[in-house]
Amino acid sequence: MRIHGFDALPVLEDVADPVARPGRTIVRMEAATVGHIDRTVWRGRFLRHPPLPYTPGVEAAGVVVSSERYQAGQRVWLRGSGLGTLFDGTWCEQIDAPDEALGHLPDDVPMPLGAAFFSPTTSAWVALHEVAMLQAGEQVLVTGASGAVGSLVMQLARDAGCAAFAVAADAEPPAVASADLLIDTVGGDVLARTLPAVRQGGRAVLVGYTAGPTLPLDIAHFLQRDVALLPLNMFRREAQGRAAAPELLARLADGRLHLEVRPFALADAAAALDWIAQRGHRGRAVLVPRL
Repeated sequence: MRIHGFDALPVLEDVADPVARPGRTIVRMEAATVGHIDRTVWRGRFLRHPPLPYTPGVEAAGVVVSSERYQAGQRVWLRGSGLGTLFDGTWCEQIDAPDEALGHLPDDVPMPLGAAFFSPTTSAWVALHEVAMLQAGEQVLVTGASGAVGSLVMQLARDAGCAAFAVAADAEPPAVASADLLIDTVGGDVLARTLPAVRQGGRAVLVGYTAGPTLPLDIAHFLQRDVALLPLNMFRREAQGRAAAPELLARLADGRLHLEVRPFALADAAAALDWIAQRGHRGRAVLVPRL
C-alpha cells in the first residue's frame, strides 16, 4: 500500500522486492497493524514522516526471509526503529526492516495478535508500572476502557491487585477524590471532567487524545489538588516496552490477557484507517495479505 500525498487514499501498487543488505532483515508479512500513529503520519501531522510516496505501517508480524541476525523461517514481530515514520513501513508483502525492529514471536501467538500486541500492551504496562509506579491495593480509574490500551490497563491493574473502574465518556464523572490513579487514554473534555476524581497527591497518566488534544486547566484549583500529570511517551520508553514484551506475549498466549483484533484485507487499508477513527471501536485493526 502506497501513500502519494498526505490525506490521500492509500493505493495498492507493485514495487520491486527488497534487496538483502547488512543490518536489515527481510520479512514476509503475515499481518500488519493499522494504528493511530499510522493515521497521524498519513495525515502529515507527525513530527517525522517518510519521503513521499511511502508505505505506511509501524507494526507487523511475519516470517524471516533473509537476515544476517535471524534464521530464515523464524516467526517475528516488528515495531519501531523508523518503520513507517522515517522510511517505508509494514503494509507490504515483504518488509525491509532494521534488525533491531524485530522480536521473537512464540509459536502459540497467532500472527494477527503478534502484529497488534506491542503498542497497546506495552503502553498499558509502562503507563502502570514505569510511569505511575502502581502499588497493590490502589484505586485506578481508566478512560477509554473499551479501547485496546484501556482494556489492557484494566486487566493489568486488576492482575496487580488493584481495583480498576472504567469511566464512560457519556456518564457522570466519578466522585471527587475517589481514586489514587487515573490512566487517561482519550484526553479532551473526558480528561477534564475526570481529573477531579483523583485524590490529593495522586497521579494521572496521559496516554492518548482521541477526544481532543487540549486540556483547559484552572491553575489555582490544580495547585490545590496537587495531582501529578504524567505523560506517556513510548518513543522515549520503547526499551522498557521491549523488555516487557516477552512476559506480555506469554500472558496473551495463555489467556491471562485478551486483546481483540479485527482483520482487514491489505487492499482495504483505507477502510481500516476510517474504522480506527470511530469513537468506541473495540480492538485493533490488522491488515492481512490473504483474507
